Amino acid sequence: MARYNPKAIEPKWQQVWDENGTFTTDEASSKPKYYVLEMFPYPSGRIHIGHVRVYTLGDVTARYRRAKGYNVLHPMGWDAFGMPAENAAIERGIHPGKWTYDNIAAMRGQLKSMGLSYDWNREIFTCAPDYYVHEQRMFLKFLEAGLAYRKESWVNWDPVDQTVLANEQVIEGRGWRSGALVERRKLSQWFLKITAFGDDLLDSLSTLDRWPDRVKTMQERWIGRSEGARLSFRLEGAPEGLDGLEVFTTRPDTLFGAAFCGIAPNHPLAEALAASDPELAAFIEECNRTGTSEEVLEKAEKKGYRLPVDAEHPFVPGLKLPVYVANFVLMEYGSGAIFGCPAHDQRDLDFARKYDLPVKPVVRPAGLDDASPLEIGSEALTGDGVIVNSGFLDGLSVADAKRRAIEELEKIGIGKGETTFRLRDWGVSRQRYWGCPIPVIHCPDCGVVPVPEDQLPVTLPEDVVFDGQGNPLDRHPSWAHVDCPSCGRPARRETDTFDTFFESSWYFARYTGLTTDRPFPREAADKWMPVDQYIGGIEHAVLHLLYSRFFTRAMREVGLLDVKEPFAGLLTQGMVVHETYKDDQGRWVFPEEVTKDADGQLVHVETGRPVTRGRIEKMSKSKRNVVDPMAIIEAYGADTARLFMLSDSPPERDLEWTDAGAEGAHRYLARLYRLVDEWAAALPAPGTDIGADLAAAEGAALEIRRKLHRTIRDLSEDLERFHFNKGVARLRELSNALFDFTPASPADAAVAREAVDAIIRLIGPMTPHLGEELWRMAGHDGLLAEQPWPDFDPTLVTVDTITLPVQVNGKVRSKLDVAPDLDQDAAVERALADHKVKTALDGRTPRKVIYVPNRILNLIG
Repeated sequence: MARYNPKAIEPKWQQVWDENGTFTTDEASSKPKYYVLEMFPYPSGRIHIGHVRVYTLGDVTARYRRAKGYNVLHPMGWDAFGMPAENAAIERGIHPGKWTYDNIAAMRGQLKSMGLSYDWNREIFTCAPDYYVHEQRMFLKFLEAGLAYRKESWVNWDPVDQTVLANEQVIEGRGWRSGALVERRKLSQWFLKITAFGDDLLDSLSTLDRWPDRVKTMQERWIGRSEGARLSFRLEGAPEGLDGLEVFTTRPDTLFGAAFCGIAPNHPLAEALAASDPELAAFIEECNRTGTSEEVLEKAEKKGYRLPVDAEHPFVPGLKLPVYVANFVLMEYGSGAIFGCPAHDQRDLDFARKYDLPVKPVVRPAGLDDASPLEIGSEALTGDGVIVNSGFLDGLSVADAKRRAIEELEKIGIGKGETTFRLRDWGVSRQRYWGCPIPVIHCPDCGVVPVPEDQLPVTLPEDVVFDGQGNPLDRHPSWAHVDCPSCGRPARRETDTFDTFFESSWYFARYTGLTTDRPFPREAADKWMPVDQYIGGIEHAVLHLLYSRFFTRAMREVGLLDVKEPFAGLLTQGMVVHETYKDDQGRWVFPEEVTKDADGQLVHVETGRPVTRGRIEKMSKSKRNVVDPMAIIEAYGADTARLFMLSDSPPERDLEWTDAGAEGAHRYLARLYRLVDEWAAALPAPGTDIGADLAAAEGAALEIRRKLHRTIRDLSEDLERFHFNKGVARLRELSNALFDFTPASPADAAVAREAVDAIIRLIGPMTPHLGEELWRMAGHDGLLAEQPWPDFDPTLVTVDTITLPVQVNGKVRSKLDVAPDLDQDAAVERALADHKVKTALDGRTPRKVIYVPNRILNLIG
């Protein structure tokens, strides 16, 4: 008997696919298009188990759609710029380019060992000049169209990576890559005008009906459209020219509860007063040592500095509000100034308690009796209700009070209604070497001058020094020094490079056609876009996905393509998790270092010392609960790893990797291999007319046929809905029926042939190497990858009977095949005639019957 040997099978079929160009996209095909794409990886040097999961999900989808008759585009590339390569240059003394391309070569081989059906002819490298020349051209188009601009602004500064971070890249006050505490700095930066599409980015979320709701909710909150009012408080004691304080608020209904005004540390009023107030200057400097993200400001202790300035209340004559510089107010949000209503905003309340400011409630919560005292404790009242203590607003709902307050502000001429967004323009400047150069030149006379088309791409110099001291491009002796393209006088290149999210915000369009003179052919982009199915992690819900949606709109604006949404469907897969272990010294231990002693206790393989099992957590190198995918592929084969990734849980949930699960998947594949090997010689030859024999099938053979065709129908629906784990369960159930079936007649052999051919096609997208091997073992020529998806016979999937479990005193004693919706009397009669039920009752007459039609019958004796 032949033995399942993935080490021999898998490389063989990978070579065949490669030599035949099996997965090369056919641009001339008349089939309907299907574009499936997984988020491309950063070339770190080794794939991890998360890669195995996401790329397996995408590959099954691509192979299934190809079998269903689609012309599939399924490409792969590398998100190859970024700080890790620059850090490697510093640590290892190697150029970032060499480090990156060496890693790509290693990871490409690892991905190919998984049997992924990529069109490698479309492979892209975002660090290659033939890629980023197009984004340089694109940036200049954006600049011309007013979608790119430069301004001085306060930014998040990562002191370790020595670069600017977008707010989205600041996680709990720390840089998303370095983990360093972020600071504020004021720099001249390049921005992309994402806010120009704020309304459309928000409103179009409702059209993305194949996106997860939680992703759309996250984007909706990030964009944060708000209706409110912009008003001006008159200031007393302010320097000349700064006697009006402009504030935007979404809660004009709470103006009667105002207790103070707060301004950002970098507000013009604060900077003007700090010039003659050393304490204020020191406070501003302290504020600048914190990040600018809302997450940081929410968690930071609320601090303020009282200014010698008061603000006049707009509705209450004679009421003066103290003005503070507050560390939780930012210039980048609204107007850089707020009024604080402590009773109905938690940040304002925390601030008011710290500085002993009045707390006046002006919204009575819905459901609270009018006679009940309205008191504020440690938590602000932020819900809906009825306005109180507010003069002409009393008795109105919050919504009505907002409108009425805005009417009054407009009437007295100090404010107006306005819509604003939480979303801010995207700062794309980064102070590093390993990124795409920004294609502009700074001339003392001409200002900012675009690099001429015939001088693109602006490439990075090779001879740079990496010492960890800021941006190497700033210190290069000659690269930045050029003549102005307009006047010819000495000028200087822009030494900032693009944020790496710039590259990943349009790469999906580049895959549609690798032309040299354009980012992509317009006709190809219009044909393939949008991506029909995009697959990747939920952690990219705001960063990458929002930027990509903006970029697609911007490309449309400058005439590069004709779609505005890049991804029609989105699947966000969960993480791969694993148990954690610690030794008796509290140190993390790798799973392979753990075993059991004679008493079944966990111990270290080498020392024999006790080991404690910890929580199941996301795989991470720091906690040593990682599994090397290449070790798994070496031990079990890629098909086993793929099948386990599909079978354990729904793709959107976390998956726990277990050795037992992998071993179980391997045993199943080996058993399926043995089945085909055993049956192959007895099956009718491929192409034989077995229609008459199939029609004659009865008994067990007919049940096999019914189960087979129901599996084809149901598995197809599972794959359409990405219920991969359900599909694997159906295949195992069908396989078990085949394992118990022994063909003993021409009809049986015909059924076996039909079933073997179909189950090989069904499992092919999941375990493609084994599928090809079984297809050949079953006597077929050609490649399984080129076969159509099997059809089901509707007459065989109609349910003529159902299986009804029969319990006696709560324990299942038998199962009956009965007609659907059988009435209770008939069901009891059938059960009492069953030998197993009669034996369990032992002559007793049931004293009670519990019957759920089509589900269960329980006889209580």
